[in-house]
Amino acid sequence: MVKPYLLSKDKPLSLIQEFEEKLAQYTQAPYAIMTDCCTHALELCLRYEQIKTTEFTAYTYISIPMLMHKLDIKYSYIDEQWDGEYNFYGTKIWDSARLFKPGMYRKGQMQCLSFGRSKPLDINGGGAILLDDEEAYNIILKQRYDGRDLTIYPWEKQVLFNVGYHYRPTIEQAEDALFKLSYGIFDEGSQNASYPDLQKINIIA
Repeated sequence: MVKPYLLSKDKPLSLIQEFEEKLAQYTQAPYAIMTDCCTHALELCLRYEQIKTTEFTAYTYISIPMLMHKLDIKYSYIDEQWDGEYNFYGTKIWDSARLFKPGMYRKGQMQCLSFGRSKPLDINGGGAILLDDEEAYNIILKQRYDGRDLTIYPWEKQVLFNVGYHYRPTIEQAEDALFKLSYGIFDEGSQNASYPDLQKINIIA
């Protein structure tokens, strides 16, 4: 696994990396990237894949169509119930917000997890991306943290930045997630979705 962190000089980041490595091991994903929330995890994947159009279940959280408007992605709803995760059709991206079990990673895909309130691994916030594409991993890892190259310390020595976003989780979130994952304090398996039909909701752009 790629280890792009300077653990000796930026020690707090080691907690995030340790959780990512344990999460990757648990889900059997080659790589895991922790984010501040699932919606931002999805955004980073959609941006990387340059998605222009998709369709997905009408029974999801309101942040998802909001995200489509933000990224100017054309979308349509499907009258589809789901359990644990659902796919953005025409892409390899999954909203896996309510799924958490050993070996859950789907080869060749990008699965986005939520650690928000009532989710299987509940730390009241945070998310993650599971993937196996090394190039995508290295790019999204930097985007997640303001375009920073974590092999450069201090960050002011970095002179070339690609556009990034302030979507890094807090150290406290990583510490809590690492503790709960290490000691099995979570609900293993999948959860039924419980969301309203977004086809009945209007969004004013």
